[in-house]
Amino acid sequence: MHIAPHENQNKPIVDADHDLVPLNYFNIVKLKKGETFDYAVPGYETCVVPATGTVKVAVEGAVYDNLGNRTVDVWDGEPEGVYVPVGAKVTITCLSDETETFIAGAKYDKVLEPFDVREAELDLVQYGSDDTKTHRKIKHILGTKYHDKVGRLLVSELFTVGQGGWSGFPSHKHDTDRKGDDGEMIETRHDETYNFRFRPNYGSGMQMLQRQDNEPGDAYHIMDGSTILIDKGYHPCAALPGYEMYYFTILGGLSQRSLKQYFQPTHDAQLHTIPGILDMVAKFK
Repeated sequence: MHIAPHENQNKPIVDADHDLVPLNYFNIVKLKKGETFDYAVPGYETCVVPATGTVKVAVEGAVYDNLGNRTVDVWDGEPEGVYVPVGAKVTITCLSDETETFIAGAKYDKVLEPFDVREAELDLVQYGSDDTKTHRKIKHILGTKYHDKVGRLLVSELFTVGQGGWSGFPSHKHDTDRKGDDGEMIETRHDETYNFRFRPNYGSGMQMLQRQDNEPGDAYHIMDGSTILIDKGYHPCAALPGYEMYYFTILGGLSQRSLKQYFQPTHDAQLHTIPGILDMVAKFK
């Protein structure tokens, strides 16, 4: 599903118990200096990530000051975030002239402890190549290193390296919890939500969604600010030549946090042609 760019007026773009991606929550909050925004999402753990600007985040008495260092856009510096426990009351205060702040969430049923993730604590991975048109960089905010501190939520930022090219390829899906003959998980159910940005911001791209191998699927024209909801199916995306692409990524697991991707059989041989992709798969767990 594609949600076109729009002014959401600080109201959730993907609210709790959404009919397509009930495991996800997503809001974009825009504030000016000194303005505040209060929220609590019962049944969901969340993560506050300034896209631009600097904020103070108060979580049930814990205060995380000077979060975020980007000014112009999401390419201008590194991300930072604050993990918010299920249902906790949060106040976001804008410290810079203005801020655009993402709130990512995943359904969970236990209350953990809040913590912040600063620039030095990001988990970074770069893979692909210009020759294969798959060169990209991933900045994990809530990645593998926080498995013991987070319930079901994975939060990352993905960037194309260079202008144009594909992301999310070889095509993969993660819409069903299922095990192989040996009892090991071969795929996990993780609902996924993206928010896209392009540089220059008049750039655009395409999101594919193929629900069955070798059967026709859907394609969505994505623009700066587009939100994509992935409930099921294989889902690569691409940026037009001449433009850089970014997307904020929210994954929420049904039964576990660790993501197990199932690669589309028609294209899985490409796993052996794209440099570093197996390392990327391991990092995305």
